[in-house]
Amino acid sequence: MKIKMKGKESPSTCKTCAKSSSCSSKPASGECKDAKSAEKDAKTQQQDARISSTLSRIKYKLFVMSGKGGVGKSSITVNLAAALARKGHKVGILDVDLHGPSVPRMLGLSGNLEGNAQGEVSPKACGENLYVVSMESLLKDPDQAVLWRGPMKTSAIRQFIGEIQWGELDYLVIDSPPGTGDEHMTVLRTIPDALCVVVTTPQEVSLADVRKAINFLQYAQANILGIVENMSGLICPHCSKEIALFKKGGGEELAKKYGIEFLGAVPLDPITVVAGDVGKPVVLMDEPSPVKDALMALADTIDNAAQSSLEAHATTRR
Repeated sequence: MKIKMKGKESPSTCKTCAKSSSCSSKPASGECKDAKSAEKDAKTQQQDARISSTLSRIKYKLFVMSGKGGVGKSSITVNLAAALARKGHKVGILDVDLHGPSVPRMLGLSGNLEGNAQGEVSPKACGENLYVVSMESLLKDPDQAVLWRGPMKTSAIRQFIGEIQWGELDYLVIDSPPGTGDEHMTVLRTIPDALCVVVTTPQEVSLADVRKAINFLQYAQANILGIVENMSGLICPHCSKEIALFKKGGGEELAKKYGIEFLGAVPLDPITVVAGDVGKPVVLMDEPSPVKDALMALADTIDNAAQSSLEAHATTRR
C-alpha cells in the first residue's frame, strides 16, 4: 500500500521483513524471498533436530548398497534384518528404493502406514522385533509408478527418518536402489555414522560396478563395514552339491584388493525363490538349507563387526 505524505509518495514496505521497496526480492504478494527462505531454513532446522533425536535412539545403522541391480541386495537386507531380529535385536528396515520398493512383498506385508490421533506415524510391524517403512506402504496402488526427481526423493527420505516413530532400535537396516544417486547421498549426509555393507556377485560385470560404488563411498568418506558375495555358487536341489554358476571368490578378492573386510558368501538356492513368493525370509523358514545357514552366519558376522566398529561409536555428525 502506498501512503501520500507532503505531496510525495512514501515507498511501500515488504509485509514480512519490513524492508522498503528497495527490497528487490519482494514479489507482488508483498512477501519477500528472504522471508520465505528464513521460514524454510527454520523448518529444516526443526526437521534436523527431529532426525538427530531419532538417530540417537538407534545403536547401529547398516546401509546395504551395490553399484549394480540384480545382485540380490534387497534379499540380503530382508534376511539380514530378520536374522538380527531372530537373535533378539530390535530391528527396523528402511526401504529407500523409492522407484522399485520390494521389501514389503518379501516380508508378506500389505496395506498403508497408519497414524494415531496425534498424527504420529509408526512403521509396520512384522513379527515381534522387526519394523518396516517403505514407499510401497504409502501408495494406494502398489503398482503405481513414483515419478520423482532429486529434491522430492531427498525430502521423502528425511521424512522417513525424522517423522516416523521408530523408537528404540538396536539396528536400522537401510535398503537402497542400484547405483550411486540422490538416495545414497541423502542417506550418507543424514546418517554419517551409517555402516555400509556392499553386495556383489562373483562375476566381473558386477565387480566392475561395485568398484565404482566403493570409490563413491570413499569419496563420500563413508564407513565401509565390508563386502558380501551373493549368488556365490548354486546349490543343486537334487544332489546338494555346489555348482560355480557365476564363478566364486570375486567378492573376496575385491575385498582384499581394497583392504575391506569380507563379511561372507551366500549361495544361490531354489528355496530363496520360494521364500520370496510366500513373503517369508529364508532365515525364518523351518526347512534347513545351505543358504539359510549362510545368511545366519552372515548376520552373526555383521552383528559382531558392527559392535566392534570404532566408526559406529565415535563418528561426529557432519
